[in-house]
Amino acid sequence: MPLITLTTDFGRTAPYVAVMKGVILSIHPHATLIDLSHEIRPQNLQHASYFLGTAAPYFPAGTIHLCVVDPGVGSSRAAVCIEQAGRYFVGPDNGIFTHVLRQGPATIHQLTDPRFWRTATPSATFHGRDIFAPVAAHLSRGVRPAEMGPALSHPVMLPLADAVNNGRLWRGSVQFIDDFGNIITNIPALPLPSTLVKVVINNKPVGVVRWVRTYSEGLPGQWLGLASSDGFCEIAEVSGHAARSIGVDEGATVEWEWQ
Repeated sequence: MPLITLTTDFGRTAPYVAVMKGVILSIHPHATLIDLSHEIRPQNLQHASYFLGTAAPYFPAGTIHLCVVDPGVGSSRAAVCIEQAGRYFVGPDNGIFTHVLRQGPATIHQLTDPRFWRTATPSATFHGRDIFAPVAAHLSRGVRPAEMGPALSHPVMLPLADAVNNGRLWRGSVQFIDDFGNIITNIPALPLPSTLVKVVINNKPVGVVRWVRTYSEGLPGQWLGLASSDGFCEIAEVSGHAARSIGVDEGATVEWEWQ
């Protein structure tokens, strides 16, 4: 029985997630539902994309990932089902699947057939209930994405640039800030030419920080560089919140120069 995961920006107190679960279980009472997160930053497509792209590869083939972060709900943006490496992704075509789509070939179908919706006249403000949740439930019962609508060849992609290398200097950006305030860049944590690195973020010097293997190698308040768990260069403040300390947000430019 395939898993259905749920990722949204709905929070923990609104009834919206419970409603979607009710819709899924009404169609497939034996579905297995797993909450990944409902704390995606509101309407933050970049956060949703990074979250899914990082988490989804660790789930088994056949898993259906339902994601609703949808500031354009009710507009002309498409609703889609993506199949990649034996996994399925259901949600709005607004860029939230960018990190997933960058990981390999995929087939994409629009969700245009109202037979698989909750109602042929969906709400203009809650496609999670009326389109995406029922589609996920039908997928878990064996309906194929090709039955749900035509193929889509050009999905919406967020404008993500890769880090650029010039000798000991890398230029990249902040792709994620976790709840600890750690700044995760898009600069790959490759074999290191030294243990010291000069960091500049948004043209503001952070200083020279020491590259370490674990957070425990620094003292409280000390700035460190290390490899994130998903293989990127990360900046951390021991027992602090690095992003808040220097006033940085996702998308900021980063210069990373090995000394």
